[in-house]
Order: sequence, then structure tokens, then C-alpha cells
Amino acid sequence: MHFTVIFWFNLLVLAYYFAANGVYLVLLIFASGTIVNHLSRLEYGRYQRSIHPSVAPPISVIVAAYNEESNIVDSVRSLLKLNYPDFEIIVVNDGSSDGTVARLIEGFGLKRTNVIYRHDLATATVNGFYLTPEEPRLIVVDKSHAGKSDSLNVGINVSRAPYFCSVDADSILEDSALLRLMRPILESPELVKATGGIVRLVNGSIVSNGHLVKIKLPKDSLSLLQVVEYIRSFLFGRAGLSAVNSLLVISGTFSMFHKKTVLEAGGYRTSTVTEDMELVVRLHKHLIDKKQKYRITFVPDPICWTEAPKDLATLAKQRRRWHLGLAESIYAYRSMLFNPKYGRIGLFALPYQFLVELLGPVIEVVGYFVVVISFALGIVDRQFFMLFLFMAILIGVFFSIAAVLLEEISYRRYPKLRDTFILLFYGVVENFGYRQLLAVWRTQAVLKFIFSRDRKWEVVKKKGFSAPAEGSH
Repeated sequence: MHFTVIFWFNLLVLAYYFAANGVYLVLLIFASGTIVNHLSRLEYGRYQRSIHPSVAPPISVIVAAYNEESNIVDSVRSLLKLNYPDFEIIVVNDGSSDGTVARLIEGFGLKRTNVIYRHDLATATVNGFYLTPEEPRLIVVDKSHAGKSDSLNVGINVSRAPYFCSVDADSILEDSALLRLMRPILESPELVKATGGIVRLVNGSIVSNGHLVKIKLPKDSLSLLQVVEYIRSFLFGRAGLSAVNSLLVISGTFSMFHKKTVLEAGGYRTSTVTEDMELVVRLHKHLIDKKQKYRITFVPDPICWTEAPKDLATLAKQRRRWHLGLAESIYAYRSMLFNPKYGRIGLFALPYQFLVELLGPVIEVVGYFVVVISFALGIVDRQFFMLFLFMAILIGVFFSIAAVLLEEISYRRYPKLRDTFILLFYGVVENFGYRQLLAVWRTQAVLKFIFSRDRKWEVVKKKGFSAPAEGSH
């Protein structure tokens, strides 16, 4: 009897892998079409080169900073060099305990100034504002520590533009980043309410005075594994979901929102550990409830470079937090799950996030254990075991390699042929240990969501960007 139950569980695990990989394949096909279409527009329409100031709406770039003294000045300098007609930069210091504010004051010659502050969204106490006549586009807000979501709400309150762009303090944007991210909005301003772009890892690349001097692959294996993971996740995961207007996650590292719509939806919630997905799902709900036509889109350009964790302990904290936020967001909007009222979001996007993204790692961890034990006990035969390994591992290798090739054929961010081979190698390697480790951390997050009420933000310390070596040019 027990062996029969275990056998049927094995079949269920295998069926799950067939279904999940089938969805991934469909998303890869959609993503490929989206990227080909986007590239053709770039080539023939000079899609990204400029926007006439008369049609370019102002943008408020909001940077939430907490203990970011290692990167903050370089990040702000990078933002000030962006190629866009009209934008302001609002850095919100979330009660940092390090020298974040001091670095900004010293780096830009800021002076404390009185500013009229609107309380459109309730926030923690704002302690002061810092400006400089030499750079009127920059304002630094110092506030009591209350988390990233609260900092972004402060930035929205301070902002003067109809659109705001959320940027992480440890990120470097390419010069044309705002132009590319704003394009879908310019083409359909009444329809597009939010856009997100691709995030790439700056680890190993050279940054000087806020400028990405040279794009290079990192030398350490952990960073290289994350490079491949990011490529796969963004290029065909989010691009594929965006193609069918089912995007529920646009990275808080770099995303653009229509401010009025966000204010109508209530701003960022401070009760979740990942503010980006929760807001996007709530925008879907808000706009569908209003019976308003809309799009939330993904721009398949590598336009934002961010620092990734360089040790396993830090990476584990980050990934557990991301997955815990996914669980919180799905639970918060569980009334939409499988609900026909919410169309593609209720019947496809949320079920996909729940069954594949949230539960997938749990099924993967349990599946490895049960199937291996079942094979050892003779409950399943060798043919079944090999089929399981094929679906669980080799198909993952295919998707990783396909993502790397799609990236290198389309955007060529790493121009050397040697770099392509290195990424292909790590596209294979990540499926033998790294992906399983991620699954364990994500399973821990699910268990924490179910059994623990202690869901505090796990702080991720950054090491800072790589500067040019002395004497280099």
C-alpha cells in the first residue's frame, strides 16, 4: 500500500516537470518573438536614440538607500549622466547607520534646505532635505528607518513628475536607460502604466565615477552562475510573460510607473519584504476592478547593471527574501487566483506564479529525495529514474543554454567569443548543484512563510563596484 502511494507520487512529480517545462518552452517561444520584434525596431526605426523634449514627460528617479556608502556616490553620478530631456533624482536615505548621507554631502556639496513636503502617502518621519545650486536635479531626503517601501513612498511624495522610476542604490544605468524604458509609454501613454527592464550583473566590470568603463565577466564562479541565472530569468521568463500581458514581476531594481495610478492604488505597502511584485499585482487588480484597459510591459534591453552577492551566505539571504515576498504577494491576492473575473491574471499569471515559481522549488527538493529513494528501493525502474533526471536536469541545461545564446545573438553585452563559451559552460554547470541549492533556500522561504511570523527583511551587504586599476586608462 505504502509503495503504491509512493509510486503514484513519483508519477505526479514527473507529470509536474512535464507541465512546468512545457510552460517554460511556450514562454521561450514568445520571448524569442518579442526580442526579434524589438531588435528590428531598434535597427530600422532608430528606436532608442532620442526623444524630442516636447514629447518627453518628466521623470522622477527615486533611489531608496540604506547603508549604501560604498556605492551611492558612483550610482548618483551615473544617474546624472542619463540621456533624457527632463528628469530629477530623489535619493531617500532610510535612516542609514553608516556614512551614506555624509558621502552624498561631500560628493555633491549638498546643503540642508527647507522644502515643502506633501503627505500624499503616509510615511515615517522625514528629518531633512539636502540640495545644491550646482546640481538642481538632485535632492537628498533623510528620513527615519522604516524600510525600502516607505522610502519609495517618501520619494513619490517629493516627486514632481507624472512618472517615477525606482532604481536601487547599488545600480549603474546605461546612458539610454530612461529613453528605452519610456518608449512603450510614449507609444501608448493611455495604455501602459508600468514598464520594467533587464537587470545585468556589474560584478567583474569596471566602474569609474559612476560610469561603466568596461563590461567584463566576473572571475568568481558564484557570480558567473548568477549571470546565467539572470539572463535566463529576464530574457525569456519576463519577456515571455510580457508578450501575453501577464507580467506580475518587474524588478524594483529598475522600473517605471505612472505616478497617478500608483497613488490611486495606495502606493507601496510596507508589510511585505519584496515591494515590487506586491505593487504590480495590486496594480493589475486595481485596473481590472476599474475595468480599465492597460498594459504592464517589459523592455528586453540590458540597461541596468547591479551588484550581486559574492558569497553564499549573502546570496541565501537575498533569495529567501525574494521567495518569501513571492509567497506574501500571492497570499495577499489569493482571491484573484483561478478567478475568471481577473482574466489572464487570475487564470494564468497568478496560477503560474503559484504552481511553478512558488511551489516548483518545493516539489523539486521533495522530488529529488523521493525519486532517488524510490529507485534505490526498486519502487521505480531505471527507465523512470533516467526520465526523471532528464526532465529535472537536462531540460534545465537546454533552457540555460538557449537563454545564453538568445542573449549573445541579440544584444552581445559580452563581446568576446571566449565570454560566450564561459557562459555556455556555466549554463550547464548551474544545473548540477547551484540550482538545487537555490531550490533548498526557496523551500526554506516557503516553510518560513507557513510556520513563522518573523518575516523581517534580511539585509544584504554589498562590497562596492570595481574601480580601474592604478595607471589604467
